[in-house]
Amino acid sequence: MRVHFISIGGAVMHNMALALHSMGYEVSGSDDEIFEPALSRLKDKGLLPETFGWDENRITPDIDFIILGMHARAENPELIKAKSLDLKIYSFPEYVYEHSKNKTRIVVGGSHGKTSTTAMIMHVLNHKNIEFDYLVGSQLEGFERMVKLSHAPVIVIEGDEYLTSALDLKPKFHWYKPHTAILTGIAWDHINVFPTYEFYVEQFKIFIDSIEPGGTLIYCNEDKDLVKLATQASCKALPYDVPEHTIENGTTTIHKNGVDYPLEVFGKHNLLNLQAAMMACKTIGVSEPDFWKAIFTFTGAAKRLEKIRDAKTLKIYRDFAHSPSKLKATVKAAIEQFDGFNIVGVFELHTFSSLNADFLKEYKDAMKGLNTAIVYYNSHVFELKKMKMLSPDFVSEQFGGVMVINDNAQLQETIQSSLKGKDVLLLMSSGNFDGMDMLSFGN
Repeated sequence: MRVHFISIGGAVMHNMALALHSMGYEVSGSDDEIFEPALSRLKDKGLLPETFGWDENRITPDIDFIILGMHARAENPELIKAKSLDLKIYSFPEYVYEHSKNKTRIVVGGSHGKTSTTAMIMHVLNHKNIEFDYLVGSQLEGFERMVKLSHAPVIVIEGDEYLTSALDLKPKFHWYKPHTAILTGIAWDHINVFPTYEFYVEQFKIFIDSIEPGGTLIYCNEDKDLVKLATQASCKALPYDVPEHTIENGTTTIHKNGVDYPLEVFGKHNLLNLQAAMMACKTIGVSEPDFWKAIFTFTGAAKRLEKIRDAKTLKIYRDFAHSPSKLKATVKAAIEQFDGFNIVGVFELHTFSSLNADFLKEYKDAMKGLNTAIVYYNSHVFELKKMKMLSPDFVSEQFGGVMVINDNAQLQETIQSSLKGKDVLLLMSSGNFDGMDMLSFGN
């Protein structure tokens, strides 16, 4: 089989290209730019395009099918040529479903916690030597790629609600038709494509309606909108809550049936994620005791409350927090876990939603309780996104009174001066603070 990827450099797209290459497919691809780590990984397997850019001559009748990335636009010349040749064109979520039609599909959806919950399920299945395919939104320890496609009977999918492709404007997770679905919560995000909260919630109802007959919905009982949707579901709907636990000396321990299971991860949101993951694993035959025995070695997904330094006087965590719900969950988790520490939190305005003046009020008091709360943004990002500049005073007011900095050197100086000697530093962003060395503090 010969497959061509239009926009091969994306995080999922290049991993999918590598997965199909490993299955023996003849793979080619194109993109207008490709960055690390995709650049080196594609080059190593001989899949890196000879030149960047789009060339309709790459599209020939002998191609069995095209996989189209979200980055490619409707006017892409390769896409136009593929359509003129009447080639089969899949978006990547559409192809994932096509590949897994005869598998048991576990799909993890929700506005937050998708990657962590998916990673927890994958960790346990891997520990139990259960064969499975997967698609996850982060590179995980112990897994070669973010995508695996094989002849395994089970697939675990992180179900993103963002749009599918330039040709298909429905959310990706509407494609997957799960046998077991997890929904972690609903918190308005991606306002550029879901302009109202009601429209955003509707996408989750459609997802629930897509669950296969006889399937199961596992949902967070603390989310009132999810509870409402679950009561309307035609499938089996199982709620979950925070499992019994204690926090002592910076360690969270789960208590189940008289047995204690100390964890590497922490925070109420992660405890909820763990409970959801356990219930999903039970649907494919993993017992509850076996789940908890396996999960205590789980250290978390990359950039999801990931510990990047653990020194005597300073712990540094980086987190992918970029929406109000994610930011609040991370801040609350750190405050509960590190009683008696000086907690410094830094949040970068980076996404379209977080830079939008009308949406910014959703962050009200999201950083409340931190010893030092800093919001950072680079003024240049507004120019790149063609958005109206926000003043530091306005941003501070919307957050409920925080320090606002838009100079990187000043940011680093302020962080360093805020450290007292028994500190936790939270670096929260879907970006990278303009290349700031996150390990430079405390020295």
